[in-house]
Amino acid sequence: VQLQASGGGLVQAGGSLRLSCAASARTLSLYVLAWFRQAPGKEREILASIRWSVQTTKYADSVKGRFTVSRDSTKKMVYLQMNNLKPEDTGVYYCAAKVLSATSYDVWGQGTLVTVSS
Repeated sequence: VQLQASGGGLVQAGGSLRLSCAASARTLSLYVLAWFRQAPGKEREILASIRWSVQTTKYADSVKGRFTVSRDSTKKMVYLQMNNLKPEDTGVYYCAAKVLSATSYDVWGQGTLVTVSS
């Protein structure tokens, strides 16, 4: 699997942004795709994940109700819709993938920078 994230940018607090992640693989049915964020001076944290085959999703408490992860199986794309953005959402966002049985994410796309101004 190879991943390529895009869609970052500068947005005002309260605004919205949608990140996209293109996944190249013969099949993604055995994978979980996720979005991580690394804020300045902080460790990388997982924000949301989606199990490709059944679209089961999970969210970190910090983004629950504001962010939505989804996927388009035809285009092999994963999205992160981010609403009501806050300055603390600023950071580099990464998409990542792992097979269902794996304990950690081992495929990473390049990051895309999101900056939320107050």
